[in-house]
Amino acid sequence: MKVLYVVSEAVPFVKTGGLADVAGSLPKALVAEGIDARVILPKYSNIPEEYRNKMEHVADITIPVSWRQKYAGVEKLVYDGVTYYFIDNEEYFRRDGMYGYGDDAERFSFFSRAVLNLLPAIDFWPDIINSNDWHAALVNVLLKLEHNGDSRYENIKTVFSIHNLKYQGIFDKNVMGDVLGLDWQYFNNGDLEFNDSVNFMKGGIIYADYITTVSRTYAKEIQYPYFGENLDGLLRTRSDSLRGIVNGIDTDVYNPATDKYLFENFDETSLEKKLLNKEKLQAQLGLPVGRNIPLLGMVSRLVEAKGLSLIIRIMDEILVHENCQFVLLGTGDKEFEDWFRDLQWRHPTKVSSNIFFSNELAQKIYGSADMFLMPSIYEPCGIGQLISLRYGTVPIVRETGGLKDTVKAFNKYDGTGNGYTFSDINAHDLMYSIKRALTEYENMGLWSQIRLNAIHSDYGWDKSAKEYIDLYNQLLGK
Repeated sequence: MKVLYVVSEAVPFVKTGGLADVAGSLPKALVAEGIDARVILPKYSNIPEEYRNKMEHVADITIPVSWRQKYAGVEKLVYDGVTYYFIDNEEYFRRDGMYGYGDDAERFSFFSRAVLNLLPAIDFWPDIINSNDWHAALVNVLLKLEHNGDSRYENIKTVFSIHNLKYQGIFDKNVMGDVLGLDWQYFNNGDLEFNDSVNFMKGGIIYADYITTVSRTYAKEIQYPYFGENLDGLLRTRSDSLRGIVNGIDTDVYNPATDKYLFENFDETSLEKKLLNKEKLQAQLGLPVGRNIPLLGMVSRLVEAKGLSLIIRIMDEILVHENCQFVLLGTGDKEFEDWFRDLQWRHPTKVSSNIFFSNELAQKIYGSADMFLMPSIYEPCGIGQLISLRYGTVPIVRETGGLKDTVKAFNKYDGTGNGYTFSDINAHDLMYSIKRALTEYENMGLWSQIRLNAIHSDYGWDKSAKEYIDLYNQLLGK
């Protein structure tokens, strides 16, 4: 089976969020299962030179952008057993950053059209094209509208994966003619129209043969108005072709036994070294050093969706009345950045607020903290809780999206469960969960059990990759 995975970012080349982690690990897992899975993404200027210098030039093609003709180069690189293709156009992709430009509609419609038009040049004809999020959503539309009747394309099936429904690629309706070069009938019939604008993700959903999301719970949630971002009605009409498959992490990359950023590497047989990591992180961050002081960690974008308003309501009380420390890493909305800076000022011996981002410090927090806070208002899948489980750092989460699918409440009576959970968007429920975790931390027998449960959780791609393969086979009638 041949699969082409179309995505706007992928580790280790470029990353702004969890989408890149999935694109760097799911195809690798598919290849391990015997699938010829290849990945295609734009060739951004911020791809490190160590990768750019190893790319092989494959082809030069011309891509129509409405009435214009644009150059596209195709570069190839085999990395970690997976073949990656990169679409090169300096006008569109030689920029600082990857998203947020006024011509994003043109940039990513060009990318989607190039994906399909380069197939003859690379002589790779996939059975399945799995496109991801709005940046690649038009692949599904253009396959049906521009390659219909071409025998080389007619048997290709499409899967569209939604990683975050909130970001849909909504643009002025005039892009229909001037950028997309599509007949207005596809706007007027509602395929691409959304509140008198053009919606890339809506088109991707309508024209896909099948739709996936990144967790079972999120697949259900987005069919309701609260989570549906005004596409819940459309998704309900496609519910028979919608499935949630929970993300995993690359357990070779996220491995406490080999992680180069940890002070001390460890595994489940040497968990005393996790305590050494905590002591060294406390010292690095200027906190009182003590292996018996429970350390709460949080690595997050500082935005409302991450449940920060709940933390704001209860963290001072926790820090005043409980023996614990709190370490934060992240950037985001100024009001939250300022609040966490003030939290450190109010509790200088208990709080370290790091308002920046660093992969190295993130890994140190995962490897050193006792508990990991992730009280999201919504979370399609989430990767933080998966990494924390892998590193024996017990997650405290709200039961939404992938958090609900991957973190199960610890039951001290039968020893099951790998974290602490609460269901309502309620600060006192979060506080109760944190206090329960801090109480049970004092019982080392209980804590050893929940920590081992976390480490033994299913956070890899093995099971989920097989679910994707089953879906692909189903679409191909196998």
